[in-house]
Amino acid sequence: MDFTISPALEDLRQRIAAFVESEVLPLESDEGAFDDHENIRLDLLDELRARARASGLWCLQLPEEDGGLGVGRTGMAVCYEEMNRSIFGPAVFNSAAPDDGNMMVLSMLGTEAQKREWLEPIRDGKVRSAFAMTEPHPGGGSDPSMIATKAVKDGEDYVISGHKWFITGAGEASHFILLARTSDDARNGLTAFLFHRDQPGWEIERRIGIMGPEEHGGHCELSFDGLRVHESRILGGLGRGLKVTQTRLGPARLTHCMRWLGLAKRSVEIASEYAARREGFGVRLADRESIQLMLGDLGMQIEIGRLLVMKAAWAIDRGEYARAEVSMAKIHVANVLHRAVDRAIQINGARGYSKDTVLEWIYRYARQARLVDGADEVHKMVINREMAARGRDFWSWRVEGAADELD
Repeated sequence: MDFTISPALEDLRQRIAAFVESEVLPLESDEGAFDDHENIRLDLLDELRARARASGLWCLQLPEEDGGLGVGRTGMAVCYEEMNRSIFGPAVFNSAAPDDGNMMVLSMLGTEAQKREWLEPIRDGKVRSAFAMTEPHPGGGSDPSMIATKAVKDGEDYVISGHKWFITGAGEASHFILLARTSDDARNGLTAFLFHRDQPGWEIERRIGIMGPEEHGGHCELSFDGLRVHESRILGGLGRGLKVTQTRLGPARLTHCMRWLGLAKRSVEIASEYAARREGFGVRLADRESIQLMLGDLGMQIEIGRLLVMKAAWAIDRGEYARAEVSMAKIHVANVLHRAVDRAIQINGARGYSKDTVLEWIYRYARQARLVDGADEVHKMVINREMAARGRDFWSWRVEGAADELD
């Protein structure tokens, strides 16, 4: 297996790293750079985005024909880590959730007309977007088959009614992808619809307060009562909503992992820097075996996460859904992020618990990693289901030259 990257990709990684170092990291220590929800101020973000785009560091995730850099999932894994060395990084390069996943699914499944109307404005940074799937009980969460929001055919329109919540970015979004039930068919009963925030028949009931810092637009509760969507705004085909979710959520989960690895590495960086200069009882923290064991273990666990992510990215680049691979990466990296920042705070002591570093920000943000896009337990069930279906072949290697058997 070849883990080398091309000189062009390495050049891109270095340019992203330099941009983050000079343009983005300094803002983390400026209280005035934050908005009321502990993210980067939108006007300041727009300035940075313009500079990033002018530097050719924009929309890595899209293929060249859709206006991106076309680096593929493995290239994204390399670059997204560098972006999220800063807590503000991904948004600067238009590679933050939920726009990131929405652009990828629109690129893969949208018609040319839909790409012009719905994808291009997100790609160009003119609008933000949201993916409206999750519902309160008894509706669908990790199990899309439980989705209760309904879309009823009326002429050339569908009339939608229902309830969604924890919809990331909805408060700032203009373009929405909405999953609703168009029939009771177990496999083909869901459909994905595209709608604009200015359409009547829906509202944001509230922005749900959360423990950690928030993405722009927060996490909102939405109600639908007569939203009309023309049939031309169906994404991926009638009754193909499950395919839309599979197409979107697999890569989107993986990009979360790519970004989280960047935050885990940043946590270790802050801990290592402090341990190298802090002394207690005549000994540097970095010279204490207990600290060396902590940091060494984190280095190994982060590297395991990087390998899991890269294998899943490689499989997706080959056309696979890579369900088990993505689930393994999601579980491991989510837990590594939490462990890394927790130990970094422990090494930094009161300094780590204070706002003198970004560790407390990362710590509060990290707890959601084990929940978003499927809880740990759900992903372990996915892995077990794949094991049961494939038997001993679950651990097989791909053979060069053999016929591909993709998902």
